[in-house]
Amino acid sequence: MGDRRDARDAGGPLKKGGRAPVGGAVVIAESAWVLVLCCVGGGALIGWLVTLLADWLVTLPWAPLQGPAELLTSLPEPGLTMGAVAAGALLGLPVGFVAVHESLAVRVSSGQVVLRVRDESQEFGRDEVALVVRDGKQLVLLGPDGMEIAREDCGLPWRRLADGFAGHGYRWADEDPHREEFRRWVPGMPGLPEAADALLRARAVAREKAEDAEDVRELRRELWRLGVVVRDEKQRQYWRMPR
Repeated sequence: MGDRRDARDAGGPLKKGGRAPVGGAVVIAESAWVLVLCCVGGGALIGWLVTLLADWLVTLPWAPLQGPAELLTSLPEPGLTMGAVAAGALLGLPVGFVAVHESLAVRVSSGQVVLRVRDESQEFGRDEVALVVRDGKQLVLLGPDGMEIAREDCGLPWRRLADGFAGHGYRWADEDPHREEFRRWVPGMPGLPEAADALLRARAVAREKAEDAEDVRELRRELWRLGVVVRDEKQRQYWRMPR
């Protein structure tokens, strides 16, 4: 039981290809094609704007990047604009794939909630989820004891999420009822369990490095095992311990 309880306290077991019951389930997820096309279109727009910026820079003797701007504007039209738009679109393509990989998908049924992100799934039974919360731009699941069992960045339509959860009998809140209990973390502050301060220090360092996103998630799960709930706001960490 010890291993199973630890996994659930840490936000549910993470495993590839989690499955949820099909009957009556609601799936709320970003359209992969829409995300990719938006990023490709955004990249193409940026490419076109670069050509306009270059045309403007060469008219300002004091402006920086005069050399690259003059080189760019020396290319003939319409090849310059077409090439810049195509280059921007190609650069937007991998950004779109990353956005799809990082986006959250939610599957709700009367007996189970599944959160899927980064090709991994967290599964929660109906009795594990006491309240579903919107906390800023994050979706939070709270257990019966007030402990967070999941917290994920969310770009999904909040009204669809609220209706999907409520339609299957889950309680929904538009703000975290425990928000006032969070205290800002500073190194060495009292009141934390043993080892929690060291984990928060390590997590603060990991948050400064974009490539350490998975490390940040893992350290959050380690803090959950100690009974410490963490939320981030800008560059600061806040914590609380359910009573």
